[in-house]
Amino acid sequence: MKRLSIYLVPVLAGVLLVVGNAIAAPAATPLPKDSVYQLALPLTDQHGRTADWRQRRGKAQVVAMFYTSCQYICPLIVDSGKAVEHALTPAEQAKLGILLISMDPKRDTPAALMTVAKKRSLDAARWSLASPRADDVRSVAGVLGVRYRQLADGEFNHTSALLLLDRDGRIVARTEKIGSVVDPEFIAAVHRVLK
Repeated sequence: MKRLSIYLVPVLAGVLLVVGNAIAAPAATPLPKDSVYQLALPLTDQHGRTADWRQRRGKAQVVAMFYTSCQYICPLIVDSGKAVEHALTPAEQAKLGILLISMDPKRDTPAALMTVAKKRSLDAARWSLASPRADDVRSVAGVLGVRYRQLADGEFNHTSALLLLDRDGRIVARTEKIGSVVDPEFIAAVHRVLK
């Protein structure tokens, strides 16, 4: 009997540990079928950190595609993100992430992204400028409904839009009103998502 208890005690302790951990750890809720996070998307940000964008789940996001060498529309996309930010209270700002995804990962290195972040005084606590792998640009553009094409001179023609993602990565609002003037319908959607 003593021999049996020598073997049984560690086995029972292991079983209790596994069962206890299973009870303590909440089961991961599956993503909604219409979540953009269904797409695995590693992004490298302005700090050189690489992480899958699905780690943003749980926090509402304003997302847009851009590229750092753009002189015309992309600065207005940044202005739009700042206008959204200024329309929010500090408490609301803390609940919202702003993610700008490059369509030009070859040139948009962490250093290039950081230059824009610093030049535009973008708060790193809320703003993330990031590049996907070159092979992933078309996929993320498709998921976000952004059309683009690269021109012979290296510039891009592209859709200029801000998208609002809820905490599960569903697109709940979209605006193509770009610049420092706030789209009131988009801001209303941001307020609803942050409640």
